[in-house]
Amino acid sequence: MSWVDIGTLNDIPLRGSRIVKSPAGCIAIFRTAEDEVFATSNTCAHKQGPLSEGIVHDRKVTCPLHNWVFSLETGEAQGADEGQIATYPVKIESGRLLLNMDAVVAKVA
Repeated sequence: MSWVDIGTLNDIPLRGSRIVKSPAGCIAIFRTAEDEVFATSNTCAHKQGPLSEGIVHDRKVTCPLHNWVFSLETGEAQGADEGQIATYPVKIESGRLLLNMDAVVAKVA
């Protein structure tokens, strides 16, 4: 697997996010209150809202446009909402965030 260093855990505020540009478009990197990190498409499946501007709670993000909630683990819409966003493997090693670019490129192909 091709892991790419995209920054440090401290680059992302608790319950916040940052954007990484990739061949698949903008990827949102989220940090939970428990210092877990998740990578998803930055585009909401509903109205293409910018998920990186949404509210992070537990292992979920709420879209800032129409309040759709997505699982950061699976990308699936929660509750009565239907749809799914892309998710990508990301990990923390020695305080550095690593994104699996093989998975990103595979979703583009």
